[in-house]
Amino acid sequence: MPELPEVEVCRQGITPHVLMQTVAKIIVRNKNMRWPITDTISEMCGEQIISVTRRAKYLLLKTNKGTLMLHLGMSGTIRIIDKDLIVAKHDHFDLVLTSGMALRLNDPRRFGAVLWVTDEVELHPLLAKLGPEPLLQDFTNGYLFKKSRNKTVPIKTFLMNNHIVVGVGNIYANEALFQAGIIPTAPAGKISQKRYNNLTEIIKQVLTKAIAQGGTTLKDFTQADGRPGYFAQELQVYGRGGKKCLRCAEILEEMKQAGRATVFCPKCQKA
Repeated sequence: MPELPEVEVCRQGITPHVLMQTVAKIIVRNKNMRWPITDTISEMCGEQIISVTRRAKYLLLKTNKGTLMLHLGMSGTIRIIDKDLIVAKHDHFDLVLTSGMALRLNDPRRFGAVLWVTDEVELHPLLAKLGPEPLLQDFTNGYLFKKSRNKTVPIKTFLMNNHIVVGVGNIYANEALFQAGIIPTAPAGKISQKRYNNLTEIIKQVLTKAIAQGGTTLKDFTQADGRPGYFAQELQVYGRGGKKCLRCAEILEEMKQAGRATVFCPKCQKA
């Protein structure tokens, strides 16, 4: 599943091609996505895209009439293509621009979303209750510590709760906890403020580095121009269960938490 760095790389990739461009045509080949694509999306035709932003893992293409919300789901990819490029299997949606280019969404599992929002997009039910962005100024030292008090859930589950902080998905939660020396099963409410402050800085570093390197290479993710990301080459624990820890040579252990793979070093990571 594309995580925050992959979506941010996608935003950076499409922005030069769609910003201040006018929408010529909307093509919906399959409206049955996670939520059905509504006919009102045709209102975007003739509108200029005045901003391209991201909130959590949602891409937001704003016009004067409304905002197009895009989500890649489990397996979606977005590419900027020539509008006449032959349609491939699972190419469900095209946003055709007057420049002759098109933004094309391919999504084999159809867990992604294409939503047209005419009200204040920040108040949309999918966005209104989200936690802070980890790379913006409101994700400060002390924030995680304050939010974690009296919480008994494991720290990894706590970090992956989008109501606490957005974008710290499974891959990057594994990596950040390893670098912070915190075992993923530790109760969130038992971790000290000093360790949380350190973890906060590490989360920022891990995500920033992943974005700079183009997102993590997963079989379901490519950048807007079709090139894969490269951060996977530097993952220290995720996907390495049963292998030696790169720091101490202890065998990395793997378990399931909330249905997601958790990999950790029993020697380097403590409660």
